[in-house]
Amino acid sequence: MISKIALSFFILAFNLTSCSKKEIEEIQPTIGEVTESVYASGVIKAEGQYTVYSTVNGTLQKINGKVGQFINKGQTLFELESDKAELNIENARLAYQLNEESSRYNRDKIAEIELKVQSAKDKLVLDESILNRNKNVIKQGGISEVDFERIELAYKSSKINYQSTQKQLTQLKAQLKNDQSRNSNNLRLSQESKNDFNIKSAFSGQLFDVSVKEGTFITPQVPLAIIGQANSFLLELEVDENDMVRVKIGQKVIVTMDSYKGKIFDASIDKIYPIMNERSRAFKIEAHFIKPPEKLYPNLTAESNIIIQIKKNAITIPKSYLVDGKYVLVNKDEKRKVITGLSDYEKVEILSGLTADETIYKPK
Repeated sequence: MISKIALSFFILAFNLTSCSKKEIEEIQPTIGEVTESVYASGVIKAEGQYTVYSTVNGTLQKINGKVGQFINKGQTLFELESDKAELNIENARLAYQLNEESSRYNRDKIAEIELKVQSAKDKLVLDESILNRNKNVIKQGGISEVDFERIELAYKSSKINYQSTQKQLTQLKAQLKNDQSRNSNNLRLSQESKNDFNIKSAFSGQLFDVSVKEGTFITPQVPLAIIGQANSFLLELEVDENDMVRVKIGQKVIVTMDSYKGKIFDASIDKIYPIMNERSRAFKIEAHFIKPPEKLYPNLTAESNIIIQIKKNAITIPKSYLVDGKYVLVNKDEKRKVITGLSDYEKVEILSGLTADETIYKPK
């Protein structure tokens, strides 16, 4: 049997619950500030952060750096096995030396052909002189047509021979020059390719990570290390293609991070990459903290809202009180159409259809 005191307490609790429920479900619009924003997510990156790769295949013999160490531009970070490169250099050097040693023979060969050219030229000059003299003789009948044709044929043969020896000399010189250049270039390229087995840092910065171990077989697709500025960070964010047209350089960004739960940081957009990632259907943007957190690390995750516009003295209601995106409930269950404006993740602006002193009800 329930006592009067217990029954009274039950009724009081029921009334309080009913009142509380009523307060939650019945509200009036508020006049205040509404902010339109665009969502973006991404990571923290160090300034100048980049991943180190090799340009050649090879076994990693030595790592010249420790995680956290400051790295200078041009410093050798990794050394790959370069036996094959050494062999290529030696072969190229031998070919170059052989070409140099045969240059005397080649000079003699050129001189020999030059003599042939000169001899052919002298013969051509002589035959041309004989032809010119006999042109007048044949007019006077002092020589037969057969003999004149023989003289003319001798001249044409001399001309062809001269042109042929000239062409032979030109081709020989070009060939020898090309051989010399090719051997010289092969030696230089072989020496330079050896440098590819010593992987150097392209920039100065902190060595954040080394992702390989000595003895590992390396290919150009294997990331070796990450380097970047130690005390300078930026936000690398992705914005959906549907929102990108409203994003501009200089806009304010509100940032939250799991590493700093409950805290909000301000940033500003300073770079927009003008091409969409076809896989994610998003655009990449960069922003810098106005006042950065005390400690940051590369690849920390971040979520943000890019402020598009702020409107003051707006009539707003909670988004949860909106029905089908364009109605509110008045008189408890009567639908009324409203025109909405700006919205954020909590509230939406009412442009028309509802006044600030009316009561609306939360949909069930």
